[in-house]
Parts: sequence; C-alpha cells; structure tokens
Amino acid sequence: MTQVEQWDIFELSLKGPQNGNPFIDVSFGAKFAYKRRVIDVDGFYDGDGTYIVRFMPDTEGEWTYTTRSSVATLGGQTGAFTCTPASEGNHGPVRVRDTFHFAYEDGTPHFSVGTTCYAWTHQGDALEEQTLATLKQAPFNKIRMCVFPKHYVYNENEPVYHAFERTESGEWDYTRFNPDFFRHLEQRIGDLRDLGIEADLILFHPYDRWGYSMMDAETDDRYLRYIVARLAAYRNVWWSLANEYDFMMQEKRMVKLLDENKRKRLKTEADWDHFFQLIQACDPYQHLRSIHNGTMLYNHTLPWVTHASIQNGSAVADFGRAVLYRDVYRKPIVFDEVCYEGNIPNRFGSLSAEEMVLRFWHGTIDGTYVGHAETYLHPQDILWWAKGGVLHGDSPTRIAFLREILEQGPALNPVDKWNNVRMTGALGEYYLVYFGKEQPVEWQFELPNRRLDAGTQFQAEIIDTWEMTITPVDGVFEVEPRDRYLCVSLGNRTISLPGKPYIALRIQKVA
Repeated sequence: MTQVEQWDIFELSLKGPQNGNPFIDVSFGAKFAYKRRVIDVDGFYDGDGTYIVRFMPDTEGEWTYTTRSSVATLGGQTGAFTCTPASEGNHGPVRVRDTFHFAYEDGTPHFSVGTTCYAWTHQGDALEEQTLATLKQAPFNKIRMCVFPKHYVYNENEPVYHAFERTESGEWDYTRFNPDFFRHLEQRIGDLRDLGIEADLILFHPYDRWGYSMMDAETDDRYLRYIVARLAAYRNVWWSLANEYDFMMQEKRMVKLLDENKRKRLKTEADWDHFFQLIQACDPYQHLRSIHNGTMLYNHTLPWVTHASIQNGSAVADFGRAVLYRDVYRKPIVFDEVCYEGNIPNRFGSLSAEEMVLRFWHGTIDGTYVGHAETYLHPQDILWWAKGGVLHGDSPTRIAFLREILEQGPALNPVDKWNNVRMTGALGEYYLVYFGKEQPVEWQFELPNRRLDAGTQFQAEIIDTWEMTITPVDGVFEVEPRDRYLCVSLGNRTISLPGKPYIALRIQKVA
C-alpha cells in the first residue's frame, strides 16, 4: 500500500478527456476518509488529458478515497494509502495559537521571522536557485512572494512563464490556465518547504502590465479555485489575498484614469470579503489567511482573517505603538512591511541596518512579528526585495541572533504595556527589556508584581543586539514587593549597562 507521511502530499493522477476545454467543462475531485471522518477535496486539470487531486493527511493510519467527477470515467475510482509518522523537521502547517502567536500543527512554536522577495519565482532557474541557496543560510522562516509577475521599479523584466494560455490573436485566454506556470510555482513552494520556510503567497497585486490585476470577476474566482486546488496540500502555504489591496480598489483618483471596461474590474471591499470567503470554503486545510494594506487598513476583525498583515514602519519605529494593533484586532500581528534596509532613492528602501534591527526588536517587545526585505542598488537591478539573489546588508545576521533568542524562550507578550513599554515576556517566568537607541549605564532591577511571588529568584543577562553578545550578570536577584505594582530585588540591586544603544536584558526565573 502507498505510504505518505503526515502533512505531506498524496497525489492521484488520472487520464481523462482532452476535447473541448477541460479547465471549465470537467469537474473533478475526491473524498478522503479516515474512519468516519470525510474530507472533500477539489482536483484540477493539469493539461494533456491529466487530472490530479492532492491531499494532505493529518492523521496517521489508513485513509481511503473515492473520486467524483462530471465525467463518468473519472468518477468512482477508489483506493487507499497509509499515513505514516511525520519525519524530522515536518511539523505540519502553521496555525494561530494563544490569540497573538503561531504554532505548527504538532504544537512546535513558530516565531515568524519573515522576508519579502516579491517576484523571485519569475527570474529563471539560475537566479532562483541562487535565491534558494541564500535562503538556506538566512534566518527567515517565511517569505512573502507574488503568484503573478510584478512590474515595478527595479523589476521590469519579462517573466519566464505566464498563468494563462494565449489565443491565436495573442490575447490571454482566461479560460485556459498554463500548467507550466503552476508546475514551476509548485516546485519553488516545495523547495521552500524543504528548507522549512513558509510560502506567504500574494494572490493579487496592483503592479501589473499584463492584465492580472484587471481580470473579470468570473476569472478571479476561477483562478482562486484553481490555485487552492493545486497548492493547498502543501503544508507551508499561507494565503495573502493581496499586496496593497487598496491600490486595486475603486478610488476616485484611479477611476478618472481608466476606461469604462477597466473601471468595472477594479475591486471593492465586498470583492475582498468574497475572495476571503471563497478561499475559506475551498481550502480543506484552512491555511492562514491575511491581506496587506497600502494606505487603508482592511477590517482584520472579520472572522475569515486569521492574522493581520500590516504595512506600517512607524508602528515599530518606537516603543508602545505596535501593541495597539493587538488590542484592536485580537489576532497575531505581522508587520510584513516596515520599510527596507537599502540605499535606493525611494524612501521605503533606505533604512540603515541598525534601524531595521531596531524595528524588529520594537515589534518583538510589543508581542508582534516583523518582516525584513533588502533594497541595495545593483548594476543589473537584482534587488532582494524584488528578484532575490544574494543578501548584501548587515541586518540578517542580527535578525538570526534575535530568532535564536525567540526560540529559546516562551511566546512574548507585553507585561505592563501602559507603564513599561520596554518590557515583554511571560509573567513570573521570563522577561526581556529592550532600551533601543537609549544608552543607560544602569538599570534598577524591578518587575511588575503580577504572578510574582516574594522570594522568587532570577538570573539576568545583558544582550548586545548589534554586536550579538550575551553576557551573564553575576549572582541571582531575589524579589520582594516594593508597592502594589512592582517587585524589586533584595537590597535594591541595579545592573550596570554598557552605556551604548541597542542593549537588552534577559531575565529568567531560576529553576
């Protein structure tokens, strides 16, 4: 019997009719059953008379399947396979955990440390393989990437593949997908999975010269159903409805520039709601779902949004701002775009490495997650944020250092957000204090007294977030109440600090 490990892909391929237009004429899928549990999964047409259905089993044991189709020869096919234990490094898809955080299906925490590389899968094999080699050594466990090619500054080359076939007159035939396009995308998503990287797939975006942003409503829906059918069985997929979704909407300033036909194809808020609900209905595994803003925020409180994907660099440029998004949305907050480390003239791409790392730490202290990208000028316009390649900046190694710290501790939440914006942690057990650009020479040892018993002992370490050093502080700190809000150490001890920027403290309960 065929064996497939937990959270991997079982694939069934059948031959069927090629006449007419199988993309729209033939429905195909299968019902997968484990004991009394049944999961209905849509299949897809892969060209050349080939029909495929993919399934990601989440439970060990024997599964059976029965195909369904509008074509008699494709329906009623039965079979079985055994789901074996997940291999090392396979933790399943990422889920929301404890309101503000993430974990893999097996319970392993996922601390999102992402990067953006919008059009890396549209650059040809040589550059794409170089990007993967870079990612293998980089600290990132999530990458934002566009399904469709992108036309924008520093990224104006023609892609290798397009998503649709062309008619005899050279126009796109939106009723016929190009399987080569999607096979290539699947290959790259599989490459990322093998590196332990989540593929945060941007399904729509406005930076387009080929017509993908102006497809009609029927084509939009067909595309979404098709891509979910092809990709949902990959455990490392996240759905991002759009990059800067509001730049594709019916704004007055845009409407004036478009002809009547294109005006009809601009999106509305109702369209984005519909896309979310369509993906939610079609995805049998309920992968994470988000949408990314330009200047106008989507209503992330809506139930089909799993986490908030935010563009706002100022929210993590100082203390106490990012936490406000947690308070409003009550979901994980990922600042996927906070401007980029680089030297291009555009203001979004000229952060210093120090500022990029600072923004990561500010987001961390507020119990949120921050994303990276890089925009250093290149003679062939190979900028990481657009095309991938190699990293040139100084922030990734410091971000790797932060990721190590995150993975050594618990999920972080502000512990006294109204009165101590520099501190985060897990009450009574673990605390991080970050001083940012401040340069203190000492710190009075004091902790909020919530869930903290007198006599509890702590150890402290000084972290230089830029030099990437961790220096233990001598002795232990035993706490006693000072007032109704704070505990201090016996003897009112202080910790001497180096008087330089980008210093943090890690304070952990003595076991």
